Amino acid sequence: MCLIRLHIQRICDHPCRSVLSLCFFAFIIGKQMKPRIAIPVPTSTDPEYNQRSWPQYAEAVTKAGGEPVEIPLGLQPASTAKLIAGCQGVLLPGSGADVNPQKYGQTAAPETAPADPARENVDELLLQDAHNLRKPLFTICFGTQMLNVWRGGSLIQHVEGGPVNHRQRGVAEAHAVAIEPNSLLAQVLATGAPLKPQTPNPEPALINSSHHQAIATAGDGLRISARSPEDGVVEAIENVAGAPGGYVLGVQWHPERTYDLSGASRALFSRFISEAAAWSPKPNAAE
Repeated sequence: MCLIRLHIQRICDHPCRSVLSLCFFAFIIGKQMKPRIAIPVPTSTDPEYNQRSWPQYAEAVTKAGGEPVEIPLGLQPASTAKLIAGCQGVLLPGSGADVNPQKYGQTAAPETAPADPARENVDELLLQDAHNLRKPLFTICFGTQMLNVWRGGSLIQHVEGGPVNHRQRGVAEAHAVAIEPNSLLAQVLATGAPLKPQTPNPEPALINSSHHQAIATAGDGLRISARSPEDGVVEAIENVAGAPGGYVLGVQWHPERTYDLSGASRALFSRFISEAAAWSPKPNAAE
């Protein structure tokens, strides 16, 4: 109790005490309850897509031991910030939209889907909150592309014509993936199957695939931790060791769709939820 009183006094004396107080009490509550995970609604334009996809992320988070928190699109920023402040982790899901290419200095290609400004605005609030307070961050497909662009990276607007079909919705094992040894991703998946890090004699590592864009250059403080071995398309990114932001991992595939089928998919969510459960507010802290 004395330690809690000391933290409360420090918060009261801090110039950002209103935000910190919300985060601190969310932390205290989080220690008594399941970690709350902020998950934005995938799109502002496609209710059917939202109804089909958001529950899959929520179910995976729940099965891994977390509590999913829906973040609506279109709220006032202050209202969104209050929802975010009560969460201990952030999951950015996929979307039927594409990231606005102007954000990485390009004009839209003919194949690029329309941007979704409402989703992008919420993602940027979530990314900023996670970065500032080092909340665990797990991103999937479009969410990984948003993370990369937010960090100053760029995208390939349309992947086609190569040896791999990256758009195979409904196929659980669409193509192989090569995982960088000594990466966070390799560490997380070490307890999962069938994905395994590359070795001199690697076993097959297969993932699902449902995207037509991909990362071109990694953003600031990010490293590439997996690629499709046949065509080099980036399949995962993560924080560089020592970069600010805490636990940050993004995959291009959809582990929420294969949670019940794949130990690797379960490992991704399990580690993320464990990181969220252990999180405590660390404003402006570096690694």
